[in-house]
Amino acid sequence: MAVAGSVLLDGFTRTEGGEVAVIRNGGPFDNRNIRQAPLSPGSARTWTGFFSTGHTYPSTQRYYSITGDNKRGDRSGVDVENLPTSDGVEVGVEGIVYFTLNTDAKALNDFDNRFGTRTYRAVDGQQYFPWQGDAGWSAFLDNVVRPEISNSLREQIGSVRCVDLQAACILVQNGSAAAAAADPTKVKSVVDLNGGAKNNETIAKVQDAVNTALTANLTATLGGPAIQDVRFNLVKTTLPDDLQKAITDVQSAFALVSQAQARVASATADAEANRQRQRGYADCPACASIDTLKAIPPNVTTFAPGSGFAITSK
Repeated sequence: MAVAGSVLLDGFTRTEGGEVAVIRNGGPFDNRNIRQAPLSPGSARTWTGFFSTGHTYPSTQRYYSITGDNKRGDRSGVDVENLPTSDGVEVGVEGIVYFTLNTDAKALNDFDNRFGTRTYRAVDGQQYFPWQGDAGWSAFLDNVVRPEISNSLREQIGSVRCVDLQAACILVQNGSAAAAAADPTKVKSVVDLNGGAKNNETIAKVQDAVNTALTANLTATLGGPAIQDVRFNLVKTTLPDDLQKAITDVQSAFALVSQAQARVASATADAEANRQRQRGYADCPACASIDTLKAIPPNVTTFAPGSGFAITSK
């Protein structure tokens, strides 16, 4: 009886919240085709037949991270897309792609037929089906989806200039770094004009273009709209270490020039104040004496500037 009850229970399947399941025949005399409509998220126990198997997939929004943080990316270690801009500067791109799996019955069944019946190599070297938990889903994304992300990013980053992503790129192009070293003020104004809002505008355009291109590329690769609601966020762009050091050196020169200009401005103001004060003393000699007395420190008990004149505090 216990064995019969266990076999009977094995014929029922249910899903947790946030997941859907494609049910396939699995009996000794059955084919391996899809048996019925996919089970919706959080379904009750449903009769799916003896020995049938459920291929479970995520139904909620998912994401894929490309990052320099070796603890946060979907690939182990530091994972940054190093891509050339239209003017030949290699930039490191970090970002996140958000998406959802299309859970329409036909789209999901087509997806399972194409991709749920084969395995993919994961970062641990093991082979997994995409429905075998987080490891299987990640292996599928890394082998099938990640190349399309890389291609879409390469197309879009390759269509913009480095300076449009990072204003400071102008300091490492066309001899600007050498010019800045000689006279940083000449280049700084150009950096100021090309920074801020223009970079943000370019990043927004790149994100929109990646969304469009990636959606189209994934539809073509997956044989249909299996993945939808694609949204890419460009989190960060970085420059190679040697170029970043050159920029840092020039920016340090900017700081030194600014400090020197501040000292010159302060000295100029002090000199002008002294000139005005001397003119006032020429018109009012007594005012000079009054200001002199006011300037005597409180700890001085006797002030004797000479010529038989002395003041002693009581």
